[in-house]
Amino acid sequence: MSRQTSERQGPLTDIRVIEMGQLIAGPFCGQLFADMGADVIKVEPPGKGDPMRTWGREGYPLWWKVCARNKRCITANLREKDGQDIIKKLVKEADFILENFRPGTMEKWGLSYEDLKVINPRIIMIRVSGYGQTGPYSKRPGYASVGEAMGGVRYLMGDPDRKPSRAGISLGDTLAATYATVGALAALHHREKTGEGQVIDASIYESVLTVMESLVPEHTIEGFTRERSGSYLPAIAPSNIYDGKDGMVIIAANQDTIFARLSKAMDMPSLADNPRYATHTARGTHQLELDDIIQKWANDKTISEIEEIMIRNAVPVGKVYRAKEMIEDPHFKARQSLIDLPSERFGSIKMQNVFPKMSKTQGEVRWTGPEKLGSHTEEVLTELLDLTSEQIEKLRKSNIV
Repeated sequence: MSRQTSERQGPLTDIRVIEMGQLIAGPFCGQLFADMGADVIKVEPPGKGDPMRTWGREGYPLWWKVCARNKRCITANLREKDGQDIIKKLVKEADFILENFRPGTMEKWGLSYEDLKVINPRIIMIRVSGYGQTGPYSKRPGYASVGEAMGGVRYLMGDPDRKPSRAGISLGDTLAATYATVGALAALHHREKTGEGQVIDASIYESVLTVMESLVPEHTIEGFTRERSGSYLPAIAPSNIYDGKDGMVIIAANQDTIFARLSKAMDMPSLADNPRYATHTARGTHQLELDDIIQKWANDKTISEIEEIMIRNAVPVGKVYRAKEMIEDPHFKARQSLIDLPSERFGSIKMQNVFPKMSKTQGEVRWTGPEKLGSHTEEVLTELLDLTSEQIEKLRKSNIV
């Protein structure tokens, strides 16, 4: 079981982030910073907190334990001047302020970048939203599902004979948060050279658009529109899910040399020389019939047998994992991809480890998301703002914290 400690570890231990907003896109960005050792102070509304505290199956808010890990959580009523003043004072002690409210909200509260950079010219403001801070759609509320649709990925997900599917995770939110983090670290590098802060404007739809490969030039140059294709990518063959006797397995052999090894592994070496399959383009043209050949070969074999044959012949192969298989896998264990952490509510909780791995300044998960709303309010306000217990109690009575 991983240790639970307040001592921060990682490459960003000298960085402080004030995390505002709620749900996924902003908090996932904050999680990435916290995983790398930054002091992330999450601000929640008094009495309610982030909705993620209550999201989960059958009343188990397990996602909260992941997305709020390593963060110090305080409360502040941002709709009141005294709450806004707390943020302004914290900004003096911070490197980043992170928010994912609808554009215009921070300005309404007197917490715009223009307001905050007067207080701290070095502050970097990370803004995550559905459509970005500018443009005709900017003031619209934006969720990941809409951003995924506008960014292009939703149209391509699923089988062609039915309406588009979801990825099963909030892909748009986490992509936007990841790009926001990349932009923020680039801004930090710029600040090291110039002393200047700036604004990072990360939209969900553009974060999805960024990973859409050659989708747009294919349309503008070739007049080609990608369509849903189910479990495979058109013209990338063979690379698909195949059924064995006891489950599913992915085989990916779309490169010429690897396809030759696959052909040999299946005891069909002549496939590699067959003009219908000898080149990347030819295999793409005859993708469905090639998949049918591989499927017929796999029909009478177990998944373990298929995996062993492919590994022996250096062909990329993988079982289709659920959580159960991840937990049992020796490679996951060897790399500590999953870790066990003490939890106030659950005793112990298993979750994904900090990623990527770093050879000199590895981050770590120090604690899971705190159960109590405002767990660190008094600690943070005392440590950073020099407020007394009496002053904090007065703020509590006024419903400011």
